[in-house]
Amino acid sequence: MFEVNENYTRVSEFVIVGFPGLHPSFNQLVAWIFFFIYVITVVGNILLVVLFALERSLQKPMYIIMLSLALSDIGVCTVSLPKVIARYWWDDAGISFYTCLIQKQLIHYFGTLTSLIMMTMAMDRYLAICYPLRYTELMTNRTMSLLTALSWVSAMIVPGITTIQTSQMPFCGPNRIIHCYCNTVSMNQLSCADISSQSRVSVSLSMFVLFLPFGFIVFSYVNIIVSVMRMANAQGRLKTFSTCATQGCIILIYYIPRFIVNATPINPNLTMTPDLRIGLTLLHSILLILQSAATPPQPLHLLPPYQGDQGFPGQVGLPRAVQRTSQTLHPPHSLLTGSQAACRL
Repeated sequence: MFEVNENYTRVSEFVIVGFPGLHPSFNQLVAWIFFFIYVITVVGNILLVVLFALERSLQKPMYIIMLSLALSDIGVCTVSLPKVIARYWWDDAGISFYTCLIQKQLIHYFGTLTSLIMMTMAMDRYLAICYPLRYTELMTNRTMSLLTALSWVSAMIVPGITTIQTSQMPFCGPNRIIHCYCNTVSMNQLSCADISSQSRVSVSLSMFVLFLPFGFIVFSYVNIIVSVMRMANAQGRLKTFSTCATQGCIILIYYIPRFIVNATPINPNLTMTPDLRIGLTLLHSILLILQSAATPPQPLHLLPPYQGDQGFPGQVGLPRAVQRTSQTLHPPHSLLTGSQAACRL
């Protein structure tokens, strides 16, 4: 329980500070940048959703994942960016306590959802490259739909726990949120009670939902690399390595800033200025616009032509007929929007 004066006045409204070190003369520029990111991301991802619904050739497992990422992008941008745009455009920085709580819940929900979807994507690539002949049997549209649905539901658990904790904390003093939106760390720092144990719980849960998917992604890529190294065809190895390396960079851009930001509150030896913390939080969001250029692997047709026992050791190389089938199963990803994941905060 929290020990505070029973006569305290509960804070009913918070103030979104944004970047505390930003000179007011740059407010309009920042507002335009966020507005541009919001419009491009929402419009681009809506086009992707419409394209997925209209084009039957895209209704395959990998594109079900991309659809989930598109919906997640739309959600997190709509939850976070309009308020920060209003903050810098019209100096409208006020946000009610319960609106802030809802924003916090949804932002962490979409962040957790993105991690789980990336884990599902890594699973899809692992099966496609390491078990190409069984891929269509193991990863059907039904299976992928169930996995993504499970991600959407289970992503509510950890953010829900931290939101309940925050809702029970007393807020009776400062009400300035040093961030561009409401999140767990920024809100908990304003509590007028000792919340050290609650902070450790929330940070531990946050690290768990990051490390679990990240660990599986690393496991998948290690196995993919081992399988690729067994390829007899050098061109096939080069193509697959090129695709996986780009995807690996995107994953690192997403996870490393989050690890640093989450580790700072629990390690007294780590200090970080508010502007740097906010910048790291937004870094992966802006750079993830490159994700569309990092086309997901198309494993079956990346394998060399039929080579008999010269393919994977212990496996039979894929004949050209299977490669032609794989091109139908994995249509070109150039159809994906360039705004994918532009503001996954």
